[in-house]
Amino acid sequence: MFTLSARRARPRSRRLEATFQRLSRRMADFSGTAVAFCLACLSLMLWLVTGPLFHFSDAWQLVINTGTTIVTFLMVFLIQNAQNEDTRELHAKLDAVLQELRAERGMMHDPGLLALTPDEIVQEVRAGDD
Repeated sequence: MFTLSARRARPRSRRLEATFQRLSRRMADFSGTAVAFCLACLSLMLWLVTGPLFHFSDAWQLVINTGTTIVTFLMVFLIQNAQNEDTRELHAKLDAVLQELRAERGMMHDPGLLALTPDEIVQEVRAGDD
């Protein structure tokens, strides 16, 4: 009984993840466009214009504070998800390039390289160039 419900949850979870991936990619791509910037400026100007109507009240200020907080909160998750996806793709491509280079040059994988810091790797590369 437990395994049956766990099996049903996996496809739904994957669909949700895939949908979130597509949404976050589209939103991250859109948020960096001139159109998005213009929409943000237009929203800000609209808020400013309504200031005299509401006598620059606390509620009027609360609208922009709440709106920007919500947008910022949601964009953090969307952009982080898109960044994680980019990082995974980059690592996969770098791994493929490294495998090809190792195969081409007859190099063996050295697990000791994984323990080195970036500075130590740079020193090793510079020492090999001399």
